[in-house]
Amino acid sequence: MNDAAASGPTRPVRPARPVLDVWCDLQCPDCATALGDVRALRERFGDRLEIRLRHFPLAKHKHAYAAAQAAEEAVEQGQGWPYVEAVLARTEELGRRGEKVLLDVAAELGLDAEEIDTALVDGRHLLTVDADGAEAKAIGVTGTPTYEIGGERLDGGQSQEGLRARIEEIAERLLADQDATAG
Repeated sequence: MNDAAASGPTRPVRPARPVLDVWCDLQCPDCATALGDVRALRERFGDRLEIRLRHFPLAKHKHAYAAAQAAEEAVEQGQGWPYVEAVLARTEELGRRGEKVLLDVAAELGLDAEEIDTALVDGRHLLTVDADGAEAKAIGVTGTPTYEIGGERLDGGQSQEGLRARIEEIAERLLADQDATAG
């Protein structure tokens, strides 16, 4: 008798929830503008839609790469989205003052700013940020913000108009497909 038979009947596995990848540069003013749409999507779909921040620091933003690493450390400390939102609210200041802003934001949120500074020095999150960048390039991302959901890439940037509605439409379709498969 094999182990599967010994354990009894199995329940159908519910498919994983749909995923929205948000390719972002934390020094990008357009990404800061897009944050309103991301918040609205989180509010509308709650935990039915997984929204993942993906890093695509642009070369023209000299502190974006460090900001991405700091954000990953904030995730480790349990404050990923609050940190990202706070940094995006200060993109202009980040451009002027540099990495000091990343540490100030961490301290304001009650994070271990010293650990974020250490993470920037030791590079513990470089592989994550680099892997995101490589994946972004592989799917054709050229700027930020860019969204990917259900195999469709939607480019933001200068015009966010209509993007949230399109993302909602795709998410609803994926959720309906998921419910039909699970039912």
